[in-house]
Amino acid sequence: MADGPYRYQQPGAAPYYYHSHPPYQHHPRHLARSGSPTNNSRPAYTNDTPSPSRSPVSQASHNPYSMFGQNHQQGQHMMMNGGSGHQRYMQVGMANKFQQSNSQQQQQHHGQPQQHPHPHHHNQQQNHVGGQQALGHQHTFSSGTMSNVTPHFTPSHLHNGTPNNNNNQTSLSGPVSEHWQQQLVLASEAREALSTPHHHCRKEGVSRVSKGATDCSPDHSPRAGDDEERNRATTTGEIRRQDWDAMDLSGQGLRALSPSLFCHYMFLGKLFIDNNRLTSLHPSLGQLRSLTHLDASNNQLMEIPGEIGMLVNLTSLLLFHNKINLLPNEIGYLFKLEMLGVEGNPLDEEVMDEIIRRGSKALITQIRENTPAGPPPNGRDWHILDDTSAPETLSVLTYNILCERYATPKLYGYTPSDILAWDYRKGLILSEIKDHDADIVCLQEVDHEGYHEYFRRELAYHDYQGVFSPKTRAKTMADKEAKFVDGCATFFKSSKFVCLDRHVIDFANMAINRPDMKGEHDTFNRVMPRDQIAVVTFFENRVTGSRLIVVNVHFLWDPAYKDVKLVQVAILMEQVSKLADRWAKHPPCTDKTAFQHAEIDGEDNVSASDGLQEVLAPSQEYSSGTQIPLLVCGDFNSSAGSGVYDLMAQGSVSGKHEDLGNYSYGNFTRDGMAHPFTLKSAYTGTDELSITNYTPDFRDVIDYIWYSSNGLQIRGVLGDVDLEYLSKVPGFPNHHFPSDHLPLRAEFSVKSRKDIKTVEAKFGPPKDRRS
Repeated sequence: MADGPYRYQQPGAAPYYYHSHPPYQHHPRHLARSGSPTNNSRPAYTNDTPSPSRSPVSQASHNPYSMFGQNHQQGQHMMMNGGSGHQRYMQVGMANKFQQSNSQQQQQHHGQPQQHPHPHHHNQQQNHVGGQQALGHQHTFSSGTMSNVTPHFTPSHLHNGTPNNNNNQTSLSGPVSEHWQQQLVLASEAREALSTPHHHCRKEGVSRVSKGATDCSPDHSPRAGDDEERNRATTTGEIRRQDWDAMDLSGQGLRALSPSLFCHYMFLGKLFIDNNRLTSLHPSLGQLRSLTHLDASNNQLMEIPGEIGMLVNLTSLLLFHNKINLLPNEIGYLFKLEMLGVEGNPLDEEVMDEIIRRGSKALITQIRENTPAGPPPNGRDWHILDDTSAPETLSVLTYNILCERYATPKLYGYTPSDILAWDYRKGLILSEIKDHDADIVCLQEVDHEGYHEYFRRELAYHDYQGVFSPKTRAKTMADKEAKFVDGCATFFKSSKFVCLDRHVIDFANMAINRPDMKGEHDTFNRVMPRDQIAVVTFFENRVTGSRLIVVNVHFLWDPAYKDVKLVQVAILMEQVSKLADRWAKHPPCTDKTAFQHAEIDGEDNVSASDGLQEVLAPSQEYSSGTQIPLLVCGDFNSSAGSGVYDLMAQGSVSGKHEDLGNYSYGNFTRDGMAHPFTLKSAYTGTDELSITNYTPDFRDVIDYIWYSSNGLQIRGVLGDVDLEYLSKVPGFPNHHFPSDHLPLRAEFSVKSRKDIKTVEAKFGPPKDRRS
């Protein structure tokens, strides 16, 4: 908005929308901030008026150029959060939800250095301000200013939760934290703005017209030090361009907010609804997942909805001077929160003691770590797509289990530490695998230790054998480090299938050894450093003799390397086609009983095929590789509409595909990419799956079960997660979901072929049976 007579919004007018600014850019400040209006019910306010939350302001500490913006820094220095760290701190008698304390509150009187006990409701406290700092940026104070302020923050002068009277003594002793001192200053500033509409815009100075539209799309550029492969793009769908990301509705006398505010402005980074008459917040508030700053101070809020836990990007949540006596457990999800402003609320004394002593982060951590598991979600439905009888069926499960190395507090800070621990999650993962009881199980992100020391052993008790390969980096490491490298593991019911052959596809090695790609710089700079692999297994059904190819794969995650992912898929399908043609000529299996369970630490195991010798059918023969039924399962890290998806579903993509950019990859970019299989996703056309990966910043379908439609017929799929449950948890893993991915399960029938040729197999002499 241009300067002039309408430079400031008039009281009662529409909300201000002010513009976001690029980080680290300082803006000129030209206007002195107006002082707060005089309250007729009290003496005139001056800088020297005593207050329980401020000291007389010296000329040196006065700042007439205060403005709002996270890029503004003051010249003095003080720690943002004076909490003593993230150590677990359990208060005796702390309830799961923090209840209201019946302690009496006290009133501070102007001009009196002593504190006088006086019963007074907390919302009637009078806090008078002199601080000139602005909300929303780091508040810092010089040592001289702090020396003046500190005496007013001693325990005998504390607000809310630490009254100094004989009827309700607090356990607090000693000095309070700098974090709490800062909170009292912020609370005082919130009181100052009571009669000023659009206070934050006025503090900004003027609503500036952005010099250029701000790109709100995720940053897909490679980040230095990003060696953890669990990072995702932060948004999905179309790229938005937005020149503002903050809304100021303060001081408008609002009694309610329309849910459409939360539905239509999900791009908001800052929302100011303070100094109104709100008594509640709508649960749809949880849709504003981009919020980093929310100010709801000086309202009449009685409680905060549990959906507040969905806003995990919040760094500042100001709730000063409300009537809140209960903090929801879900607030523990806010692991990025640096300032939880609760002064002026009748909260439990133990809650106040924790935040006064140790700061907001310590309180949030304590709530998160001590919150019990909530009610589990409704079970996922099984959707039947074909209920006709079939002579031969098979089921498959694919699951990215989130290996131990990637499950870090940095990426999954909203998850309690004991729930994020591998010892807890691995038991839930194993239970899920056993409950689904699929014939084929494809697991991604299984490390060497997890496979050999846990899953291989435990699943052997349930008729499973396994094939495993780690990523290629394991070959260059010592055994001590190599055991933590993850890879792909394929398990199969040994009583139903015989594993005829297996093959590991190393994408980087295949790329640099292709004659058409050897001289391409992009191959060496972009494809070769990536060590993803695929495990391809070739099975035969013991009873029917039909054969099956199963591919288990985990592609690169990074959205900045869409071209690499597309090249990896092209190499995969090229190699699978060659393997299928070779396996079509595979000789018949002559001794199916030779394939037995994996041994378990020297224990003898009875062959699953014992007693089935008389019913084993001869092997089927296939004239071409495309006739062999094919399953391609895994984490593709790509959604519908990507080049990866198009190549799998359509069978070909152009060498000019937008995902390839301007990179050059030999014949792939000259002639395009193609494969000979007729593949379909098991969930195509079902509309029964909204996500397969669920984190606060990423929610999409990126895991798939692809099948060859000429050899297999889909019969049923595992449905979606309870959507109501998803609206209350910000992401996985949690108590009920041990990975950030969901398992996918599908059931197929094997299509009969008119040209099936059977080859009589000689099974040899019967084996000695063991009892």
